[in-house]
Amino acid sequence: MVKLRLKRCGRKQRTVYRIVAIDVRSRREGRDIRKVGFYDPIKNQTYLNIPAILYFLKKGAQPTVTVDDILKRAEVFKELHRN
Repeated sequence: MVKLRLKRCGRKQRTVYRIVAIDVRSRREGRDIRKVGFYDPIKNQTYLNIPAILYFLKKGAQPTVTVDDILKRAEVFKELHRN
């Protein structure tokens, strides 16, 4: 099963996260299938590759709770229901 979840990057006290499609059995910093976004909680910046996210959601990928909140704020699910 594939999940959309956060992968931690950056240095101590300056954490940034990549939003990745990854196998459930992999570790947090394990090998990902594809990078689909970026989230910086300090600057509150988000970059999302919407077509890639929609592709994985249509194939059955499940977002984690945090990624789900990020996608709701970006209104990605409206795009999914529109298609």
